[in-house]
Amino acid sequence: MEPNSDEFLCCLLECVQMEGGLLISPVMAHALISMENLVYIITVPLSTSIILANLVIILGISCNRQLHNTPNYFFLSLLVADMCTGVALPFIPLMGLNRELSFSSCLVAHIFPNFLFLAFLSNLVMVHYERYICIVDPLHYNTLWMHRHFSLALLIVWAPPLLFASLPAFGWSNWRVFPNAFIYLEVYGLVLPAILIIAGMTGRVLWITRGQMKDICRLHRAVERGNQASDQEQRLNLRYTRCLVAVSLTFLACWVPYLIYMHVCIAFLIIDTKQNSITHIVLSCIGIGSMAVVPMVLGLANKQYTEPAFKLLQKLRDSFSARIDIRKSCPIDLNLHVFI
Repeated sequence: MEPNSDEFLCCLLECVQMEGGLLISPVMAHALISMENLVYIITVPLSTSIILANLVIILGISCNRQLHNTPNYFFLSLLVADMCTGVALPFIPLMGLNRELSFSSCLVAHIFPNFLFLAFLSNLVMVHYERYICIVDPLHYNTLWMHRHFSLALLIVWAPPLLFASLPAFGWSNWRVFPNAFIYLEVYGLVLPAILIIAGMTGRVLWITRGQMKDICRLHRAVERGNQASDQEQRLNLRYTRCLVAVSLTFLACWVPYLIYMHVCIAFLIIDTKQNSITHIVLSCIGIGSMAVVPMVLGLANKQYTEPAFKLLQKLRDSFSARIDIRKSCPIDLNLHVFI
């Protein structure tokens, strides 16, 4: 019978310090192994799906020379960050477990996943900002600083996350308990503002699109000299409604779970509750995994990105069908080989 969270917390009291290390009781070790197995069961399938989907989109962009431009290079950077986040996904929930690690292992286990997560978030903000300017100010789109200084833009989205994630390394050995101030700064100073900026830009784009659609319908009615909505206007309204529903469902499915997980973690910190619970592990796996799906949704929705993959699948299917047809049309009588 596996120990519950209360038993796990009681096991923490059974740890005694001995010769500079920790002697962990068998019950606590069993509970820790159970927690780690739960993390792997949830995250490994999700991580594999994220990595494979990103590889498909990356190959699609790489194989199409028409997509070799600055906006798609930014999206490639986002896909690489998302794929790295998929690789680190099984290790992010493990950061909340009380494990005995060496100093160097502890730094790698905490800095590396946090860096990839923050780099993914900064790349996502950059991609949304680049597309936001394309809609809001199309006249100055080609003269954006990020198009003229692509290397600098990449440095901005990758270097600051690495610097911030490495901050604990400058004072880790002097902290007996990991400071909550660092977590508050990351959540309310970086993560939450980035999510709000993405949501604000998306809402602004939808609002502008709605206004442009109304102008098109108004001009169409003026040309047709009719008061009733035509079939073209109804198709435009239906298309906008589908777009609005898709954006809303994407936000609910990808962002809301992470926001719930983030505030649950903050609540645990405020009430000083240990986070080694099944609820915390499930929320962390689902929350971070769902947010990592956002670039996949953006990429798979673009037919240009997925066209090479579909062509390859079509060739494989045609080749397989041709082999089956040949075998059916040319049956071999095995009994002939006996007489020969």
